[in-house]
Amino acid sequence: MKVINLISRIIVGAVFVFSGFVKAVDPLGSTYKFSDYFSAFGMAFLNPVALPLAILLSSTEFLVGISLLFGYRYRLATWILVIFMSFFTVLTLILAITNPVSDCGCFGDAIILTNWETFFKNICLLPFAIFIFFYRTKITALYSALKEWLFVALYATIIVMLQFYSLRHLPPMDFRPYSIGTYIPDKMMIPEAAPLDEYKTYLYYEKDGRIEEFNEENYPWQDTTWKFVESKHVLVRKGYEPLIHDFTMYDDDGYDHIEAMLADKGYTFLLVSHNLAKADMSGLEKADLLATSAYNYNYSFYCLTASPKPEIDEISLSLGLQYPFLTSDEIALKTIIRSNPGLLLIKEGVIVNKWHYRDFPDPEELNTINLSQSLTRLRKDSERSTVFYFIAFLFLVALSIRVLFPDRSLE
Repeated sequence: MKVINLISRIIVGAVFVFSGFVKAVDPLGSTYKFSDYFSAFGMAFLNPVALPLAILLSSTEFLVGISLLFGYRYRLATWILVIFMSFFTVLTLILAITNPVSDCGCFGDAIILTNWETFFKNICLLPFAIFIFFYRTKITALYSALKEWLFVALYATIIVMLQFYSLRHLPPMDFRPYSIGTYIPDKMMIPEAAPLDEYKTYLYYEKDGRIEEFNEENYPWQDTTWKFVESKHVLVRKGYEPLIHDFTMYDDDGYDHIEAMLADKGYTFLLVSHNLAKADMSGLEKADLLATSAYNYNYSFYCLTASPKPEIDEISLSLGLQYPFLTSDEIALKTIIRSNPGLLLIKEGVIVNKWHYRDFPDPEELNTINLSQSLTRLRKDSERSTVFYFIAFLFLVALSIRVLFPDRSLE
């Protein structure tokens, strides 16, 4: 029983720590997901609390996972665990049946699961959670209550501070398809043998005041007494969808500049604001200074937004903005960068760098030498990140073994 309990703690604890951490890295992503669900269920009035709920959810998951792994405030954690698992198992079943939003968001953008996959994941974890709950009285505390609360407070501070950092700057880890170093055309390609969307067509005809449904095999095409009413195309099977499928750059004439931008051998700056009315106005103004400097070096500079043209014209005129505006899909722009506005530097289809509006570079830094150094730093940072995450992983494994395996923790 001790071994089963230990295995259960490791499995459930690791899942909760991972789930809480990847959502904490990108709190705006969870905020958008909450808003999607609120809109789907007709509760858009709850959108103002989407961000606090996102922070609370990821923090709770992370702390419950830590408590299960290390034994801090263990009995309280098991109560939260069983309530949490019971509630979300029922909720994910409802979401799987109704499918209001295709991606559940339980692992943020790190691992994309459908609602049914999330439900089955919860079904797999639920027996472990129940066993942990009923075995909770057999676990002896490793430390005094005060020390355990201090440990919990420390981890709570770490996970909350991580989220505030991600909100004020950019997420330190980017799991989306627009991360630094991405060659965008690769993420837009559809393989030759990839499956296509499959649709079923329903045809509706009217006769003698009644409307009947037909398909493409049995519709009355030879009977002139039937009058065609309408047709409906229902998606039967979703085909392959590239990671980047909705990235566009339309001008006022309806021309898409995306291919020209990706093929440009020079540097291109993209200022991204999914909603200009909600953007930081000082960020829009600072971007105007950057645009002027970029033009001096013969770089391209555009602002991508999903705002309507009247709103674009009003804000552009009131702030005296000189850079050109192009339009794109709002969801795509929210995915590209977690900042409003945010700035991307692209060269020959590669995302060289990204900035939150609080971290925009100074106009004097936009010279060829500094931008070339950004490319060099990009390669070095990638190598350092790999080493750092590997060392951090080994450290956590060692720490987990040290805390999980004392004899007293299994009593």
